[in-house]
Amino acid sequence: MRRTASGGAGSGTATADNRLMSIGAVLRRLREEFPEITISKIRFLEAEGLVEPRRTPSGYRKFSAEDVERLEYVLRMQRDHYLPLKVIREHLDALARGEKVRLPGPGWPREPLEGVLEQRAEATATRIGRSELLSVAGVGETELAEWESYGLITPADDGEYDIEAVSVAKLVADLGRFGLEPRHLRVMKAAADREADLVEQVVAPLRRHRNPQTRNHAEATARELASLSVRLHAALVQSALRARPH
Repeated sequence: MRRTASGGAGSGTATADNRLMSIGAVLRRLREEFPEITISKIRFLEAEGLVEPRRTPSGYRKFSAEDVERLEYVLRMQRDHYLPLKVIREHLDALARGEKVRLPGPGWPREPLEGVLEQRAEATATRIGRSELLSVAGVGETELAEWESYGLITPADDGEYDIEAVSVAKLVADLGRFGLEPRHLRVMKAAADREADLVEQVVAPLRRHRNPQTRNHAEATARELASLSVRLHAALVQSALRARPH
């Protein structure tokens, strides 16, 4: 049985009936809410198993209203909650089983927080203040100041921290429990800077383009390249560890 993003019957938001749509028609539909979406992105989500369009005998993709609902759900979870595709897939599977899904807030993965911080973090998923960052990471002012001195975390001009900084803080704190200090993490920061430079080389020509859609595509491409870079980095570390004698 094919699954929906709502865990039940399709709501009909993608089409007025059950007629199938071409990938071009899906692209036009999605661009009403997601102007940066591209055909390559839709194909990528299909390759990752997030959507399973039908195929005509000649090989053309045909999407149902249910397929479009799933794509909309995936794109919203990426845009609004910064969730990786693996987690989104698990959410879709849980919804298909009729289960309730609780969305994480900034700094995912993390232990549940309580009170006002939990409510604000999950409601906004944007920026938090310094005291809230300390609470999320479970560290004191001294540790945070040290992280900033090594360039691991940088506040915005208004002194608040974005979703990436929150994630970095949580990860640095977790690594610290294994004895890894900020000075040990400089090599990771340097590697991340080099990877960012590489991504920028690819998307810079797109950002300078006169066409607004091409410039929007640059941002989507940058995010996709960053995601692939992270996955490659993790795979290379695992491969290097397996290659070492035990």
